[in-house]
Amino acid sequence: MIFKLREIVLFTAIISIALPAYSQEDASLPSDQQINDFSLAGYGEKGKKTWDIYGKSADVFTDTVKLQDVVSNFYGQDEDVKLTADQGDFNKADGKVHLQENVVITTTGGAKLTTDSLDWDRKNQIVTSKDKVNIQKDNMVTVAQGAKAEPGLKNVTLVKDVQVDINPLTPEQEKAGVSGAKEKIVITCNGPVDINYEKNIAVFNNNVKVERTDSTIYSDRMDVYFAGNKSQEAQVPVAEKEKGPPELMGSSIEKIVAKGNVRIVRGANVSYSEEAVYTASDKKIILNGRPKLVIYSPEELKDAFAGD
Repeated sequence: MIFKLREIVLFTAIISIALPAYSQEDASLPSDQQINDFSLAGYGEKGKKTWDIYGKSADVFTDTVKLQDVVSNFYGQDEDVKLTADQGDFNKADGKVHLQENVVITTTGGAKLTTDSLDWDRKNQIVTSKDKVNIQKDNMVTVAQGAKAEPGLKNVTLVKDVQVDINPLTPEQEKAGVSGAKEKIVITCNGPVDINYEKNIAVFNNNVKVERTDSTIYSDRMDVYFAGNKSQEAQVPVAEKEKGPPELMGSSIEKIVAKGNVRIVRGANVSYSEEAVYTASDKKIILNGRPKLVIYSPEELKDAFAGD
């Protein structure tokens, strides 16, 4: 480990001082040095590797290193993260990395994010994208314009135009033709949306809409609580379980709390309130804050006109 660390420090020093003075704007000019199988790594306490980044080839400039076929890894305590892209720019001054074209983040916890471009701030452990992002985890698919997240995707902020599809079946089950007992749910909003996969909660904001099989819920804000993933919980070592209950988000909804200008549409019937709480276990909705029901029944109207 010590030899590798010294090798990296020496290699970085050579890159920094041995090249002619191109500015960042000169990056379109031919590079002074080309390197095949470029690699850098970072080490933490006791020489443990915390991250690495590889490129099939690299064009080295004064300020940046332009990489092709990028592969990067994060080595965490709970799970590892792999990040790949066709192209990348490594800024030697601040260590930030810009990735573009076929950018994919995958975690050992089962999450996958795809986008066209991504910025990775290694120092603050944050990845951001202004492009359309697609996040898949179990049988939940999230699409949005712009995102900010930890590399492990445990906490994600989606900027705008968010849609979350929660399917009772996994993609493999759908291909196999398995029928699902639970309903499919689609949630959309203008954004932003904050998703905490560890605490099993997602907070949707602005023009929120939940579409279920028999009803549609509208509100200004919506807190969605997810049930824990039993299949993932079973994989947690006994020693870890003894530290406390694992917080692993599943893809089934446990509870929905809608707030602000709540409107629930069931066929021709509509209800209004300031808050509505939906529990999946009994499929009941409780209305709070000046609830109002508008019920339309053709049969009741017919009897009323007949004088009954």
